[in-house]
Amino acid sequence: MMDDFGLYPRDEQFDPFSVMLFKALQIVAFFFFIAVLAISPDAKDGKIDTKAEFIITLDWPDNHPDDLDLFVQDPLGNIAWYRHREAGFLTLDRDDRGGANDFILVNGMKIPSPIREEIVTVRGIVAGEYTVNVSHFQAVAGTPVDAMVKVQKLNPKAQVIFDDKVTLDHTGDEKTALRFRLDAEGKVVDVQRRPKSLLETFRDVRANGADIDPKTGVRMLR
Repeated sequence: MMDDFGLYPRDEQFDPFSVMLFKALQIVAFFFFIAVLAISPDAKDGKIDTKAEFIITLDWPDNHPDDLDLFVQDPLGNIAWYRHREAGFLTLDRDDRGGANDFILVNGMKIPSPIREEIVTVRGIVAGEYTVNVSHFQAVAGTPVDAMVKVQKLNPKAQVIFDDKVTLDHTGDEKTALRFRLDAEGKVVDVQRRPKSLLETFRDVRANGADIDPKTGVRMLR
């Protein structure tokens, strides 16, 4: 027979302990593989992880027709606003125009968005005073608007440093929601509401004959 020539492997003696050990090693290897996947960052071309130190939000009632604007100035004089959305470490992530052309795209169709919200993120630490103002760009409803301004510090843990209401009642109205000061480590050392007009800063630039300020990117026409 062919087996007499040793062409077929012979059955070795069954060892249940070895089989159990092998299966256990397989399970350990499987869980190790899952753990590696869980802790490994996604390697996606072109993906940039953004980091924010603070998030500043302005909210007013849903479906409200009025257009409010958020202005944030850093200690260096940079101002993030609808005409200059990136200024230093400041970024205006969302500009909401109230009832004027406020839509979202769903399957290629424009659908009116009820949300009224503007967001500025602070992506780095500069010691000094920050000013957060709200401007009533266009009053359509003809009645005062109550808006909420919130400032959240994100690192090392989430902390709300301000959450309060401002009321605006006519086109061109400007209110200082708050002014807060950071130390060199990014710690909030002072929060107060002493008024400061950022629109006056723009008017001063224009009065001096400068069409575009190199620091704020000011353009007076929307």
